[in-house]
Amino acid sequence: MRFGAITFIWTSPFVTAELGVLARVADAGFDVVDVAVEEVGVLDPGALRAALDEHGLDVVVTGFAATGRDLSSADAAERAAGLAYGRACVDLARAAGARVVSGPLHSAVGKARALAPDERRAERRRAIDGLHELAAYAGERGISLAIEPLNRFENDMLNTVAQGLDMCAEIDAENVGLLLDTFHMNIEEKDVGAAVIEARGRVFHFHTSENDRGAPGSGHVNWSEVADALRAIEYDEVISVESFASSVPGLQTAVSMWRPFFEDPDAFARESIAHIQSLFP
Repeated sequence: MRFGAITFIWTSPFVTAELGVLARVADAGFDVVDVAVEEVGVLDPGALRAALDEHGLDVVVTGFAATGRDLSSADAAERAAGLAYGRACVDLARAAGARVVSGPLHSAVGKARALAPDERRAERRRAIDGLHELAAYAGERGISLAIEPLNRFENDMLNTVAQGLDMCAEIDAENVGLLLDTFHMNIEEKDVGAAVIEARGRVFHFHTSENDRGAPGSGHVNWSEVADALRAIEYDEVISVESFASSVPGLQTAVSMWRPFFEDPDAFARESIAHIQSLFP
């Protein structure tokens, strides 16, 4: 098992000038940095690869659909922008040595609306078609996609593991699986452990976050249940800690951050990894 931390904990957008964050990730004891891609073209792949080597870190790339780059949009230009963004994430992953691009790539974060059934089906079909095309591009470059179900307040298309598995089946590509996140599962799943086990064989990445986005172990998520389920499916990939610095502009609305999730990102990172490591002695 390898343990990672997402760059959102310290900064956003993660740009070349912020590569010093990798030293803080390594100093906290993590094996992997989870690079969040808010914008394309702001992070030099060669410089990232050199910094990873310097600090002895592996890497996962996490991206997300947003307004203006949404594979499910009825607007062809927006779908094209979503595909271009996804390809850029794949290219960054390949250049940096990552094997997985994860995140809510299917539909814009923050898009939560009531739609007529025919509109809902059409939107979902567009997302599946776009992800099928992106999966082919990624597969040719040795990259897997891990699609993330979000809670109902952040997205109206994909909320549960069952929905995620259905979408994977329709995309029909061996290199497409799921990113599961305890924050979202704590809201949407009736039985978190059972949901993890249901996704056996399709869990390509895993995010840990407490029910209030605080450090894992500080809230009411049943971490023993989570750990037992991951052992049951023989998950042996990366477990990343995810939260968001309150200083990050533009994220407040997307993640409903109306108060700080922590005061000191380095202390948060150390507390988080200590708890996660204790689950897998």
